[in-house]
Amino acid sequence: MAWVASGCLPRCSPAGERGRLGRRQRCRTACPSMDYAPREPLRQGGPGRPGGPGDAGGAGRGRCAPPGLAAWSGAPPRQHNEWGHRSRGRCVAGAGRSGPRVRAGGWWQAGGRSWAQHRLGGLRWTLPEQVLVQAQLGTATAAGSGLVQGMGVRGRPVPRDWHSCRDPAVPSRCPQHVVDLRSDTVTQPSEAMRRAMAQAAVGDDDYGEDPTVNELQHLAARFLGMEEALFVPTATMANLIAVMCHCQRRGAQLLLGAGAHLHVYEHGGAAQVAGVHSQALPDLPDGTFDLEQLELAVREAHGSRYHPRPELICLENTHSSAGGRVLPLAYLQQVHRLAERYGLRVHMDGARLMNAAVAQAVEPAQITQHCDSVSLCFSKGLGAPAGAVLAGRRAFVAEAWRVRKLLGGGMRQAGVLAAAARVGLEQAEATLRRDHSNARRFARGIQELKSPLCSVSLPAVETNMVMVAVTGGWPSPAELCTYMRAVSEEELAETGHAVSVLLFPWSAHTLRAVWHRDVSAHDTELALNKLGFVARKCQERLALGLGPGPPSAAGH
Repeated sequence: MAWVASGCLPRCSPAGERGRLGRRQRCRTACPSMDYAPREPLRQGGPGRPGGPGDAGGAGRGRCAPPGLAAWSGAPPRQHNEWGHRSRGRCVAGAGRSGPRVRAGGWWQAGGRSWAQHRLGGLRWTLPEQVLVQAQLGTATAAGSGLVQGMGVRGRPVPRDWHSCRDPAVPSRCPQHVVDLRSDTVTQPSEAMRRAMAQAAVGDDDYGEDPTVNELQHLAARFLGMEEALFVPTATMANLIAVMCHCQRRGAQLLLGAGAHLHVYEHGGAAQVAGVHSQALPDLPDGTFDLEQLELAVREAHGSRYHPRPELICLENTHSSAGGRVLPLAYLQQVHRLAERYGLRVHMDGARLMNAAVAQAVEPAQITQHCDSVSLCFSKGLGAPAGAVLAGRRAFVAEAWRVRKLLGGGMRQAGVLAAAARVGLEQAEATLRRDHSNARRFARGIQELKSPLCSVSLPAVETNMVMVAVTGGWPSPAELCTYMRAVSEEELAETGHAVSVLLFPWSAHTLRAVWHRDVSAHDTELALNKLGFVARKCQERLALGLGPGPPSAAGH
C-alpha cells in the first residue's frame, strides 16, 4: 500500500521533516482517502522506561493512542528520566492495567509484554487475526489478538473497517468465524490438557526418572500390544529411529509405498541420516500396495550381489496421501507373513493409528499384532501439543533409546508434554468418533450440492479426512482454497455469516479437508455453506462468460 511503501524524505529536507512528524505527514499525503483514527495524547512511560502507575507498555515508539482508551487522555507531557532520556509512550490493548514491574528499566513486567513481544510490535499472534490480515493483504502477515481500532502491525494506522469483524452488525470483509480444516495438527491443547501439564509430576527423563513419561510409556505399550514404548518429540523422529534400529547393516533397503509420509514428507531421513535405500512401490487407491509387486521386489533383491538387501517393510495406517484410508486387517496379516518368509521386519507408521482403530471398531493391539514396531503421534487427532511414542520388543526399545539420544531427542522434564499426551490418548475414542462423523457429514453435503465444480467419493471417507476432487480448469484447488479463505460483504449479506474456511490444496486436482477436536458439527455446516456459496458464485461467472476472478465479483 502506498502509505506503507513510501520512503524517507530526501536528505536535503530539514531534519524535522525527516523525523516523526514528517512520517505522519507522508502517511496522510500518500493515502488521503484512508480513514485514520484521531490522535490523543500519550501517557507517560513504557516498557523499558519508568512510567506512572498502571502503565502497561505499548505497541510502538511514539505511536498515536487508539481511540476509546480514556485512561490515556489528558496525559502530562513527556518528562526526562534519571538517565536523561525522554519517556516514550507505548500503547497496546490492555493499556491501563496496573501491575508492578519485575525489574525497573527492563523489558519484563507483570501484566505487560516480554522482550519478544516488544520486538514483534507488542502484538500477540492468534489464528483469527492471522486470517484477518491475510484476507486483507493476501500475505502471511499476522496481527495479534491485542489488535485495537486505529493500530495495526508495528503500531501503524489502518482503516477502521478492518476491526469491525468484532461487531456482527457491521458489514465487513473480515472473517467473523474461522474453520481451520488444513490438518489435524492445528489443534489447541484442551483445558484438561493444560491442567494436566501444569500439575504434572516431572523428573529427568534422560535418567528414566520422569514419572509422567514412564506412566505414558507403559500405557502406550499396553494400548499398542507391545512390550515397551519410548516417548520421543515427533513421529518423524520415531519413524527414523525405527529405520535405524531395524536396518543396521550397510546396504540395507526399505520397501514402502511411493506416497508414504516417511518416503515423501520426512526429508529423506532414511537416506540422509540412516544411509538406507528406499524402494518405493506404487500405491493403490486404498493406501495399500500390490502384494505380488512387493514379493517380486523382495525376491529380486534377496540373495543378489547387485541389489541392496531388503530388511524392512513400512506401512502407513491410516494413509494420509490416500485420504485417511484404513489398511484392512487381512492385508496386514498377508504383509506380515510375506515378511516372515523372507526374514524381513515390518514397521507401521501409525501417526493416525487411533483413527484406524476407531474406524474398524477394534483395539489398537489387534492392528499392531502384525508389526514388529509401531509409531503413534499425539499431536494430530489426539490433540496434544507435541510428542509421539515408538513401541516394540524390549530389546528394540532399548536400542531405540540409544538412537534417540544420538538424534538429540532425549528430553529432561518431559512430563509436561507426556501429561497432555496421556489426556489425548485416554479421550481418543470419543474425540475421533466425532471427527469421523463430521467428515462424513461434510462429504455427504458435497454430494448433495451436486456442483460441477467439486465432487467427493463417499466410500473413500473412512476417517477424518475428505479429499475433494476439483473439476474443470477454473478454479484450481489452490484458487478454491483462496476463495474459501476470503470473505466479502456480499457473502455476509447473502448468507448472514462471514466465515473463513482454511483448506489444503493437496494436488493439481484435489484439495484436502481434515477434521479434528477443534471443529464442531456447527463449524462443519458453516464450511459446507461457504463451499456452496463459493461454488454458486463461480458458476455464475462461468455462465456469464466471465473469466477467472474472485467469486464475489460475479454479475458486477
